[in-house]
Amino acid sequence: MPVVLLPEFQNFLVSHNLVPQKNAPYYAYWVSKFLAFCNEIKGGSLNRKIGGFLEHLKSIGNIADWQIHQAEAALKIYINAFYAGDDEDVIAQTDKSEQFDFSHVSMKLREAVRLKHYSYKTERTYIDWGRRFFRYLTEVKKKNFPEEKLDSGDVKDYLTYLAVKQNVSASTQNQAFGALLFLYREVLNIELKDLAQTVRAKRGPKLPVVLTVEEIRVLFKQAQGRSLLLLHLLYGSGLRLTELIRLRVKDVDFSSSLIFVRSSKGDKDRSTILPQAVKAQLRSHLEKVKSLHERDLMSGYGEVYLPGALARKYPAAAKEWQWQYVFPSANLSVDPRSSKVRRHHISEKAVQNAVKSAVRKAGIVKSASAHTLRHSFATHLLMDGVNIREIQELLGHKNVETTMVYTHVLRDMSNTLRSPLDNLYENNGI
Repeated sequence: MPVVLLPEFQNFLVSHNLVPQKNAPYYAYWVSKFLAFCNEIKGGSLNRKIGGFLEHLKSIGNIADWQIHQAEAALKIYINAFYAGDDEDVIAQTDKSEQFDFSHVSMKLREAVRLKHYSYKTERTYIDWGRRFFRYLTEVKKKNFPEEKLDSGDVKDYLTYLAVKQNVSASTQNQAFGALLFLYREVLNIELKDLAQTVRAKRGPKLPVVLTVEEIRVLFKQAQGRSLLLLHLLYGSGLRLTELIRLRVKDVDFSSSLIFVRSSKGDKDRSTILPQAVKAQLRSHLEKVKSLHERDLMSGYGEVYLPGALARKYPAAAKEWQWQYVFPSANLSVDPRSSKVRRHHISEKAVQNAVKSAVRKAGIVKSASAHTLRHSFATHLLMDGVNIREIQELLGHKNVETTMVYTHVLRDMSNTLRSPLDNLYENNGI
């Protein structure tokens, strides 16, 4: 008889209605292949191992793209849901060399992040940086825990190591510093002292990539359906990528032509424009989403994640239409924190792929992304004479200086200097 791979995992998939029963063995197959792959690769973070495994599958040649996507989905469920989001359990199976005393720190770090009501993405980022930091201390600085006590000098050395040896960008180094600052203050109860001597990666002044009005027009011609609606809202409302995918039905006000953005960057609320041109398309889209929600309810699901303590205060609210995501995922999934089966919003990658595909088809050679549409929104409003303070409010910038960067872009676009070469050719008839 054939060997049944990871039977507990297969039962988990079926009992939580995550995949059809006939697909469960395939999901277990990919996870078993991943675990075998990890046994051959010593060292490295879990995320790096996952990336390496998927690249390995792509290099084989006879594995279809849909199979690679299936493998990636299987690993996400296995790590985030089956193990309740605890990377250490998986690492314990795949690499015994990483079993320094980080599991306890990881657990306390996770609790501290959740106590602060930070996002799940931030939680995973902080834990990943904590793991990298501890690996640096053991493998590079040769510290033995818990005999040698941590101090602020370790953080200085690590940030310097990132800048000098790893040549990371300024934003990456700042992200690492933020994560370690939280780890030291909230978990280790160690105050970081003067870090002035730390070698920091410096980022020079940068101007955002902005598309012209004509490029935007051509871009929209390359998308249709939901992809076009996503592009319309990114450009027409100036939303950040995460703001768009987390948008809920109750926050779209058709009568006032407003979109309300809740708990955005800096935990601030604001309102922005709901374009008239997108209303009919958005209403039609929401009708389809409501039908999907009603089918979920009939199947015993239909619940969505609620922020903060709302789920406890209003237990029935999670299944109400007004709280559903405007752009829900195509599949049900297990919440890695609560282990509840819910329909989450679409992924950032889904939006990024929609933008990337349209940019490629439009033949635009600029390095355009989803955020480029937000930059274009602000710049084109300036071109139309909208006050800089109004644009600041629409974008949700804390300081007007952040918004002022678009005035530099506008100046460059509208006052392009004439090259002396052009003058030479024109004046001499060359």
